[in-house]
Amino acid sequence: MIDALTLVVAVTALALAAWCGWATYRDQPTKDWHFIGMAVVSLLGIAQLVTGFAQLARGQSPDEGTAIFVAYLLGAAACVPATGFMSLSERTRWGSATVTAGAIVLAVLEVRLFDIWGGGSA
Repeated sequence: MIDALTLVVAVTALALAAWCGWATYRDQPTKDWHFIGMAVVSLLGIAQLVTGFAQLARGQSPDEGTAIFVAYLLGAAACVPATGFMSLSERTRWGSATVTAGAIVLAVLEVRLFDIWGGGSA
């Protein structure tokens, strides 16, 4: 995996979580600007998905197994879009809270992807 891309995805996910968390605190639903932020984070997740599959196609392999790596990649790519769609159906502060939770989950998935690939080994 590309460590810089993993870091960028995690940091932008945490920024989105903070932004939507602030909206939750202020009792606001997700707004158009939040969806633009979700789109940016989602595109980064898709870029990571493509990069991960490209590395697997080149013969590189994660330390902890390909199946678990692919599962985490797919989950990371789907996490924010899924919570974004859920927030559309809940046009209260809880829609913002859902996106906040999804973005935090994405940041945690990024840490786990880093470990699965072998980035945590010394």
